[in-house]
Amino acid sequence: MNPKQTVIIGYDCVSPLGTDMETQWARALRGDSGIGRLTRFPIDDQFPVQIAGQVDAIDESAYPFLAPRQMAHWTSPIFKYALLVAHRAIEKSGMEITPDIAPRVAVTFSSAVGGQDAVIHADRRMRTEGKLPHPFTNPNSCINMVGGKISILTKATGPITSTITACATGITSVIIGSMLLEQGKADVAICGAVDFALVEPIVAGFSTMNGTFSPKPGQPPEPPSRASRPFSLDRRGFVVSEGAGCIVIATKEFAEAHGLGHTVRIAGWSMTSDAHHFVAPNFETVKRCIRESIADAGIEPKQIDAVNAHGTSTRVGDQVEYDALCAVFGNNIPPVSANKSQTGHAMGASSAIESIFAIRGMDHNMLLPTINYTPDPNIPIDCIAEGARNHSQEFLLKNAFGFGGCNSCVVFQRI
Repeated sequence: MNPKQTVIIGYDCVSPLGTDMETQWARALRGDSGIGRLTRFPIDDQFPVQIAGQVDAIDESAYPFLAPRQMAHWTSPIFKYALLVAHRAIEKSGMEITPDIAPRVAVTFSSAVGGQDAVIHADRRMRTEGKLPHPFTNPNSCINMVGGKISILTKATGPITSTITACATGITSVIIGSMLLEQGKADVAICGAVDFALVEPIVAGFSTMNGTFSPKPGQPPEPPSRASRPFSLDRRGFVVSEGAGCIVIATKEFAEAHGLGHTVRIAGWSMTSDAHHFVAPNFETVKRCIRESIADAGIEPKQIDAVNAHGTSTRVGDQVEYDALCAVFGNNIPPVSANKSQTGHAMGASSAIESIFAIRGMDHNMLLPTINYTPDPNIPIDCIAEGARNHSQEFLLKNAFGFGGCNSCVVFQRI
């Protein structure tokens, strides 16, 4: 059986750079940072995390499905932002999900963290007020409910699944969606991820794991915008952020039959498991994931024009990603963009947001910069530190690696 080609017909995202695509792209090109003081919940000087990447509020009145009456019970922010980006991505695709198309539309949109904020709120309410949880507490906390709500919104009745692979969730969602299309189980898939993990115990928990950014003792204070610095000599951990990204994919045949525009396709992919450590990456399986995704695209490493990195700003993670790239590309590693330098780390949503930036960059022959970069002699890499760069790209490699050793890589091709 010849697998069907998967093309991208629409996308949309929200991130700390903005809540509309044009604003985010313009700010990304300028080299702006979306990182600022943490204000999502009250903190004092003793709280271990003081900065974050926060998404602005949206005009809910512009979207009937986000009206207060519709969203009254869906208190976790993951729902309104997931519904928003899915709606806008489908709208931008030009596709109408009619009753005859609906059974062939899959949903793989997911979340890494889910709506844990709803459970925490219910627990505090029980302890302080002696009141039982709201009936919608558990639905708010069910990770699969994000895809379920998107299905209800769009009327898509094809295959549905939650692709939870920690920080690789967004890209894994695209891979699983593409698998469904390749196998003839669907014609369209609504992919992506959402995470709003700025919840007190979650943020503090990342700090006690020594994962989040911490200022160097004895050094003068730096602005929050300087904190996220992937591959940099002075990197000191990731910045927790939030966001959502939706990528709508379709078979090439479906897109052409329905007059849906498409300029980028999924040329190859791979997923591997580290089987190594619950958070520390494994060089061998990361390397294999990169190598297999390129081989699956039917090309040689030298044909990759750019890399959109996982690049979290952690000491070990960035080094392993570089070592894996070096093992695959030798001394000819393509230019590397690390978008988390601008957006922070939105958990499972990061790789969806970053893929959208990468796809847009392919369409505009642009590579986004890696800001806050100070060269590390152990990572001699072209990070596009000078600012956005005009660069033609036929093939781009996107890396995503998650807790538990979940690795997902995709090769996008400009067609």
